[in-house]
Amino acid sequence: MTPLSPGNCSTRYLPKMHELAVSQALLAEVAAVARSRNAIAVTDIHVGIGPLSGVEAKLLADAFPIAAAGTIADTADLHLRRTAVRVSCKGCGEETDATASRLVCAACGDWRTSLLGGDELILERVELTGGLASV
Repeated sequence: MTPLSPGNCSTRYLPKMHELAVSQALLAEVAAVARSRNAIAVTDIHVGIGPLSGVEAKLLADAFPIAAAGTIADTADLHLRRTAVRVSCKGCGEETDATASRLVCAACGDWRTSLLGGDELILERVELTGGLASV
């Protein structure tokens, strides 16, 4: 990273660094799964990512090969599945989809909702070669 001149916003460099750290943490979990199953390689990694997770899917996909280099998941494919934002309405009791910028009940329009999903980053499945079956 090059030094910034006065007046530039340094936050433009943070997303790539953040997603690289997320990739490294994800790969640590994957490596633990692979070790527990005596795998010789990881072929596929499936991750659910919500729009409110604070992680940009494209940046995560870009950072993943860098983090995976030299690991048991060196040649693994990363599969990202976008999850929906779901809310529970305190007014009518319905559970509905919502948008990241409008967490209102789709059934009655009430703004008094609780978030049920959409903020997750979940390691859903790891496919392995050798060892025990996929997890």
